[in-house]
Amino acid sequence: KEHSVFGLGSFEALHPDNSAIFAYIRRHNDDIVLCVNNLSARAQAAELDLSAYNGMHPVELMGKERFPRVGELPYLLTFGPHDFYWFQLVDEESQ
Repeated sequence: KEHSVFGLGSFEALHPDNSAIFAYIRRHNDDIVLCVNNLSARAQAAELDLSAYNGMHPVELMGKERFPRVGELPYLLTFGPHDFYWFQLVDEESQ
């Protein structure tokens, strides 16, 4: 699937407690992409408030790997140095 979200979508910055992590949501129509970037040369962890997407599953864009469902609690991700994730957020029904 081509993601027009990157050229046409809205931009919403997220604000994790870890200042080494730059995270944002891109959205265009029903296409929602979560981008999370470790700007540090060291391994990092971040908790993201994704409660607005409760019940959705992040699916990594490069390898199509499905990550655990988003809930009401902060979503924990860990990163290697200068690592990043791009996820499409999908509903249970679209799996």
